[in-house]
Amino acid sequence: MVRTILLTFLVFACLVMAPLLAEARYASLVVDADTGMELHARNADTRNFPASLTKIMTLYMVFEALKQRKWTLATRLKVSHRAARQPQTRLGLKTGTTITVRDAILALITRSANDVATVVGENMAGTEFRFAVRMTDRARRLGMSRTTFRNASGLPNRGQLSTARDMMLLTRLIRDDFPEYYHYFRTKRFRFGRRVYRNHNKLLGRYVGTNGVKTGYTNASGYNLVASVSRDGRNLIGVVFGGRSGARRDRHMIRLMEKSFKKLSQLRKLPAPPLPVPRPVLNNQLVASSGEVSVRENMLNNGSDRKNELSDEFNSLTNTRRKVEPAAPLRWGIQVGAYSSNHPARAVIKTVRLHLGAALIHGRDNVERVRRSHGTIYRARIMGLLEGEARDACMILISKHLPCVPVPGDVDVAQVHRSQ
Repeated sequence: MVRTILLTFLVFACLVMAPLLAEARYASLVVDADTGMELHARNADTRNFPASLTKIMTLYMVFEALKQRKWTLATRLKVSHRAARQPQTRLGLKTGTTITVRDAILALITRSANDVATVVGENMAGTEFRFAVRMTDRARRLGMSRTTFRNASGLPNRGQLSTARDMMLLTRLIRDDFPEYYHYFRTKRFRFGRRVYRNHNKLLGRYVGTNGVKTGYTNASGYNLVASVSRDGRNLIGVVFGGRSGARRDRHMIRLMEKSFKKLSQLRKLPAPPLPVPRPVLNNQLVASSGEVSVRENMLNNGSDRKNELSDEFNSLTNTRRKVEPAAPLRWGIQVGAYSSNHPARAVIKTVRLHLGAALIHGRDNVERVRRSHGTIYRARIMGLLEGEARDACMILISKHLPCVPVPGDVDVAQVHRSQ
């Protein structure tokens, strides 16, 4: 009888744990942080448990609140009973006390404090659950199409999933969007009260050029790490999921970085081959006349795309265009979607720029507000291009299943479709 009960319990435990174990697998990715060039990838789009890498997104939300002046570094956040009871690792905050935003940032980065993550979530959204919903929504609008958050800390939850590619994208964005706060990630130690906490990221001070970002660990996830390394004017971001130990994960990251720096150096010595200049054939069904396309459909769903190849190809095409059309007016642009609000329109423009690198640096971002009988729409456009540049950009984006239509200045995209 006892044996039967024990066997039943073991079977039940295996069924419960199976989904967790199925997701805990190795993944890694290294990219050039400035261009998006992929230098190494393995299982980069496999959904895994991010563990405390989640706190990078929590910090993104904090930095955004600071930039929007909703909080200041001196703002005091109240500690709830629920927050004070969060499991290790934690800062040991007491119910009813407060912590400044600055100390919260440093505690998340160095100590990876779960109680502080909950404090941030509750003070920003009322409850940690609502904060996690906001995190997920923000992540999707940033282009993290395979990421879902269930809490602010990364504590075990079967629904809390991300990928190496999504974490890489988040790191690029937090670095580029908040340069005034990004330096906190290189903090080696943090004093709070009578204690000094050392950063869990052992690459800081050990591997030359490391300037962040974050470690993570749970039994289900294994040992995770996102690292940012700068050397000789080159900036790399590396992601490792599922390491077998902290030390082995760190050594593996260093090997990946060394190989990637070497590969990048070799690639930069190679002459760029000449590319043909094909004319794009636009698919009329890619952009509806109303321009309504969901945010998820506009984001980078096919993570295996090589952004460096797109950028190099577009640079070659546009260089040719400017030689052929030196006197042409910069009155054209591209439309990459239309939305019911301003924010997702701006988010998809940023995503397109990440795809094409510096190729559209002279173009200007333009979110055009248009009133229609069924409501207001916001067109996401990049303007100030030559006609050929606009068509070439759309050709490349469409080939990667991203919506795009070239538009002359002051022309309704619906009119463009009707004329084709």
